[in-house]
Amino acid sequence: MKRDIININEDKCNGCGLCISACHEGAIELVEGKAKLISDEYCDGLGDCLPRCPTDAIKIVKRDAADYDVVAVEIKKEKASEKENLPCGCPGTMEKTIKRNVSLNGGKPSTKINDGDKEEVNSQLNQWPVQLRLVNSKAGFLKQADILVAADCTAYAYGNFHKEFIKGRVTLIGCPKLDDNDYYRDKMVEILENNDIKSITVVRMEVPCCTGIVNSVKAAMLQAKVIVPYKEVTISVNGAII
Repeated sequence: MKRDIININEDKCNGCGLCISACHEGAIELVEGKAKLISDEYCDGLGDCLPRCPTDAIKIVKRDAADYDVVAVEIKKEKASEKENLPCGCPGTMEKTIKRNVSLNGGKPSTKINDGDKEEVNSQLNQWPVQLRLVNSKAGFLKQADILVAADCTAYAYGNFHKEFIKGRVTLIGCPKLDDNDYYRDKMVEILENNDIKSITVVRMEVPCCTGIVNSVKAAMLQAKVIVPYKEVTISVNGAII
């Protein structure tokens, strides 16, 4: 029978996987770096995946397709849940909250400063994933969070980045020069609308292209009509706060 169902243009697909987390039925998987509809019977045709695709690679079409099978979907979900509990089940978009209460290295030095001189430096990251394109806007760790939105170069330029910026915040990173800033704006709108965000700190580099990530966050607050305490920090290419 003919019915509404998704169609994925592989030429446009960049393999980001955002459609996978948006599809509650598990109808989409990455195959050789491209999103694919793995079975017609898993797709309900409602298109929850469409707005999550940054390259407009997914459309709803009407074609001959097997009926949507609720039972098959539930069975698939159960199998997927069992797989995620295995050590090997670690997809890059899996939502995870990280508790930081002890040294990850059991007190052993982890960062070599000079020969014979070592100092332990522990991560302050509180959640996974961190890439803004991969974070689900309804992820549990976003509820009532203090958010850090950082241009990805900043963590490499500023040596004390974990302690001064990541600690106590949910970290979202992106590159305003290489990525789509309109997509960042839309994602931040979703985050602001779906979560009671407490504050936003934006850390950018001094280079002009980094204004993109600042503009995306500010535009998102205006579009969502959710204004929260906001702080902006600029890092120089020499690694100093300016």
